[in-house]
Amino acid sequence: MSRRRFVAPLRGQVDPACFAHPLFEGCAGFEDWLRAANWPDIDALNARLPLPGRRFVAQDQALLDDGLHYETRIAERGQIATRAENWHDLFNAIVWGRYPAIKTALNARQCRHIARMGPGQRNRAQSALTQFDETGVIVRVRDPALLALWDRHAWAGLFQTHARSWHQGDIAIVAVIGHALLEQGLLAGRRMVGKCVVMPGEDDAAGVAGLAAAITQGRLLNDPLELRPLPLAGVPGWHRQQDAAFYAQSDYFRPLRDGRVYPAPLRQSAAPLDPLQGRL
Repeated sequence: MSRRRFVAPLRGQVDPACFAHPLFEGCAGFEDWLRAANWPDIDALNARLPLPGRRFVAQDQALLDDGLHYETRIAERGQIATRAENWHDLFNAIVWGRYPAIKTALNARQCRHIARMGPGQRNRAQSALTQFDETGVIVRVRDPALLALWDRHAWAGLFQTHARSWHQGDIAIVAVIGHALLEQGLLAGRRMVGKCVVMPGEDDAAGVAGLAAAITQGRLLNDPLELRPLPLAGVPGWHRQQDAAFYAQSDYFRPLRDGRVYPAPLRQSAAPLDPLQGRL
């Protein structure tokens, strides 16, 4: 059975209180765009989110008649196709503004694979890149014991027993990249799952920059199985109900599948792993 496509609520139907949720911390500074009665237009996006070599353009039939793939249009013409009055594309624009290095890296890798595979084909690397673009979360983990719990899907231990570790920053969500997650967050209480990459270290800005470089170089996001699922409603403070019964709901906090193994957190390396890049 196919999953039903998520349909975002109309602008006037969104409770502005939802934007106080930690999911939207990365949207700080754009509250007027999110809460106002009217949508920001393309000119407003470009004025407030200047991107060297990139600009937002209205996605209309005249634009689509160029026949270019969405990603190719960004790379070759610097045009980010954006639908009017659309939550998904508004959040995409905000993520571009907040994390341009990550978005540029994802675009470059997609275009590399499109050139090799053709616009109608998809390989596992493209699936991984798309999943991260739509539902990606960057998580900092300082304590290896917490990563071991995550590896085993020991959700109650990770979230409940070690709640203080989340509050102290031993494990923390550094960035929500997935604009589809932000769109789904418009419905309060929705139980979402982020597809995560793990970032060690203390310097979050340097870590994000390192991840962007790793994506560009093909050392990251070559297969969807690299991405760690994280039931976001389990993060302390992210859901109104977080008792033992809540974490026991295996339909959401899913047990580890037999044979499932997650990669170690990315370390700095000069050796690209993307088969389209080759190996040094």
